[in-house]
Amino acid sequence: MGFHRLTLCFIFLATLMVPRAETHAAAVDLELVLAVDVSGSIDARESALQRDGYLAAIRSPEFAAAVRAGSLGKTRLAYVEWAGEGAQRLIVPWRVIDGSETAQAFANELAGQPVVRFRRGTSISSALQFSAGLFEGGSTRRVIDISGDGPNNAGGNVTKARDAVVAQGIVINGLPVLLSPAQVSPALDRYYADCVIGGDGAFSLPVASADDLGKAIRMKLLREVLSADGGWDSGGRVIPAAAEPPTDCLAGEKERARRTDQYYPELDK
Repeated sequence: MGFHRLTLCFIFLATLMVPRAETHAAAVDLELVLAVDVSGSIDARESALQRDGYLAAIRSPEFAAAVRAGSLGKTRLAYVEWAGEGAQRLIVPWRVIDGSETAQAFANELAGQPVVRFRRGTSISSALQFSAGLFEGGSTRRVIDISGDGPNNAGGNVTKARDAVVAQGIVINGLPVLLSPAQVSPALDRYYADCVIGGDGAFSLPVASADDLGKAIRMKLLREVLSADGGWDSGGRVIPAAAEPPTDCLAGEKERARRTDQYYPELDK
């Protein structure tokens, strides 16, 4: 009988401990999705530069220190690669970063994954919707950090997708990569500022030089984790989200339609 009572006692204690452990695991300062463009317009060199830039940023002592500086000292991080409509892949699922050891483990897990090239098309809207669906709601701040070298030209309307994501309380920050950007008007940095980013404190950080890409990624992650104001001190600039965008946010779709009509006129019949 004594053994039976002891067993029941352990079971009772276990049921009390489980929800506490789940609550503790969910308590982080920030949930951050890194959504990285690997569409056909991103060549092998740019893919490698992006991946290496994120690896170096996550492994940096500054990143671990920024995470620890939060009130809880924890950030939940996930890494997504995306391309056209329906082409998104969760490379590294949610991992809690609470210092250099867990940051290194995340980077090692990411480094062990190959970069997979997806189908043609650039669907920022699909990437935002996919990334927003990953959040677990265990933090006060939720951010999607999306990079890319071209405008939305596939999937749903990018501004509608952005607005739907922002309505959930999620902030969207942008990293437009101008190494060999799509030749459309408006310029990609303006497009990201007017059509992609949104939410409280949203910003865009354009990168025009391969030498600056790694530094820009690191500074962007630090800004997101610390939720600090201020610009990038190495030639880049922070662009706030535009309240009334003057930009044609369908420029990518129109350019893709023009090219389709040019090379495949029979599809327009």
